[in-house]
Amino acid sequence: MHIGIDARLTYYRRGGISLYIERLTAGLESLETTHRFTIFHSRKAHHPVVRGRVGHTQLWTPCHHRVERIALSAELLPHRLDLFHSTDFIPPLRGASRHVISVYDLAFLHYPQFLTGESRRYYADQIVYAVGHADHILTISEASKRDIVSMLGVSPNKVTVHLLAADESFKPPDPGAAAVVRNALELPETYYLFVGTFEPRKNILGLARAYKRLIDAQPSAPPLVLAGTAGWNFEETQRAIDALHLPDRILWRYGIPQEVLPALYGGAVALLMPSFYEGFGLPALEAMACGTMPIVSDRSALPEVVGDVGVMVSPEDEPGIAEAMRRAWQDPAWRAEQERQGLERARIFTWEQVTRTALSVYELFA
Repeated sequence: MHIGIDARLTYYRRGGISLYIERLTAGLESLETTHRFTIFHSRKAHHPVVRGRVGHTQLWTPCHHRVERIALSAELLPHRLDLFHSTDFIPPLRGASRHVISVYDLAFLHYPQFLTGESRRYYADQIVYAVGHADHILTISEASKRDIVSMLGVSPNKVTVHLLAADESFKPPDPGAAAVVRNALELPETYYLFVGTFEPRKNILGLARAYKRLIDAQPSAPPLVLAGTAGWNFEETQRAIDALHLPDRILWRYGIPQEVLPALYGGAVALLMPSFYEGFGLPALEAMACGTMPIVSDRSALPEVVGDVGVMVSPEDEPGIAEAMRRAWQDPAWRAEQERQGLERARIFTWEQVTRTALSVYELFA
């Protein structure tokens, strides 16, 4: 088969989907297979996401353009693809004999109030077309599969789950390296940590309120570090957190490079992820791989990621979040056991398995 992989988004946006594309294409390049792969990049990208025996081609059509379906079809047709994998979920009208799409979550349907009106309309229209047009759908958790089936009326047989994995660079950091990162980011030796996009569905405001409860009861508790990038309606969330008047206790850190994340995770008392909704929740897995216990919400895919490790709590239960934070700080023996279990659990998630599952879906159409 001649299989095309859409990697255009890696130029436009960093984050979870771009990481998925990079790791998937690298995994496919390393597999022994008779299939031919072509990775399609944005024409603005200076370097391919992987180098090796896979082919590379640049495309003019930008992601999320109003004529993307038609323009991308025209660009793909000369390549005579047997299958095209749309990693950002929107397949072209044509361009290949078969179409596989990746749908990571349906947050925009669960929580439309967290998006702008224009974004709500765009995603709602596109997802209905995408799941109907696709020959098969890849998703990243059983929770997301249930949503795709129940909310979009898709047959369960049309959806395959492959749980994500942490990059191999995520492991317990050397103490010296962790100290260098702390100093560079002007962080204390002990802190709580959130990693992710600053947007309402991540429940950062609820986390900040829970932290204020902890500080009110335990004034010497470690600071809370919020590390990530601005997302939907960020300004409103930041104003609400600033109104809690904890400027020296809640520390914002923006645009953290991936290469320093293992040290950042490794220095934290706990990773906090009390999200209202997650398609997977990769920071929780990355934290466990670095020897840090997770405190996560009991919603969507997060229970699939952490299993019995750490603490699961309702995102609305601010006292419960505060109590979990207190125990992680004040009960080091219990925390050490959670960290040990987290390291064990993180090992069961591998990118090789992610890649092999994707390949098995492609081969449904061989």
